Amino acid sequence: MFIASPLLFAFLILPIGAALAGGGHQTPDGIRLPGLRKVMDSPLRDPSICVGPDGEYYLTGTVEPFYGFNEGIKVWRSRDLSHWESLGFVFKYGGSPWHKPYLEKSMSLWAPEIHYLRGTFWLTYSMPGWDGTAKTSGSGLLKSVSGKAVGPYVDMHPNERLGDEIDASLFEDTDGKVYFLWHSGKIAQMKPDMSGFADPYRWLRTTKSDPDPKHHSGLCQLIFGKNSFDHVGYEGMFIFKANGRYYLDCSEMIDGRYSCMVAESRSIYGPYEERYEAIPHGGHNTFFQDERGSWWSTYFGSDATAEWSERPGILPIHFDKHGHVVLGSHKGKP
Repeated sequence: MFIASPLLFAFLILPIGAALAGGGHQTPDGIRLPGLRKVMDSPLRDPSICVGPDGEYYLTGTVEPFYGFNEGIKVWRSRDLSHWESLGFVFKYGGSPWHKPYLEKSMSLWAPEIHYLRGTFWLTYSMPGWDGTAKTSGSGLLKSVSGKAVGPYVDMHPNERLGDEIDASLFEDTDGKVYFLWHSGKIAQMKPDMSGFADPYRWLRTTKSDPDPKHHSGLCQLIFGKNSFDHVGYEGMFIFKANGRYYLDCSEMIDGRYSCMVAESRSIYGPYEERYEAIPHGGHNTFFQDERGSWWSTYFGSDATAEWSERPGILPIHFDKHGHVVLGSHKGKP
């Protein structure tokens, strides 16, 4: 969840010059995003999309007011990624003991994600610090007890926050193990009953640092320490698996762009290779496959030169011969 105020305000595989030659939307700074399209003209940040067992697509994200009391989590449903039906609020926070200080201060609920695994829907969610600092930020996990996206949902860790920062996500590996992810690279395997962590969390880093100060948010020093540049990004963590690789995705400020950075590994815990700017202006995104198996990224726009601002969109991606994420090129619409 990129915070422009009050807290702060290239590809290695496809150079920006090459991106300019492609089709699609062109941002004010001259970068083309092939195949980018807006899916809904409603205010939404940090969009997350998954495919349900019915073959329909489910969308959630941070709803307005983005920096005020926004109550909880809304979900939308679509058959074609173009026409969306609102399912309304499926969860309103405040019922779990750990929510109390956040509710008393009317804090926002940020960056919910929707996932379908183990026969039901799951929502991750987070809230910024109730005392105005990152130290009291937290994130949690909800399970639909009906197996449906509308819920009702129960909090899997109601007495205290599950993650100690914002921007939570889930990842199910091909061996059935499930991991809770959050913030800037933190990861922990879940217990079989999903009630908490099976092991202490780890903080994933890259094998090569990027010391260019124009490639880092001003928050990086506060999070990682001075002169620490071996991270993928400073927030918005997500992991997906393809081509026998794990793709670790975090958000970062790159020359003023709030972008999606990716690093890859053959192992869930790393080592992760050098990061690259996979989606310019595409920070705090998620990746998903449609029913044909084609890959997509979500997008919403959160910097001065993005194609648009705070509206959910999607764009196609594929992989080059090295397995790196590349924009555009798969044909047709789902």
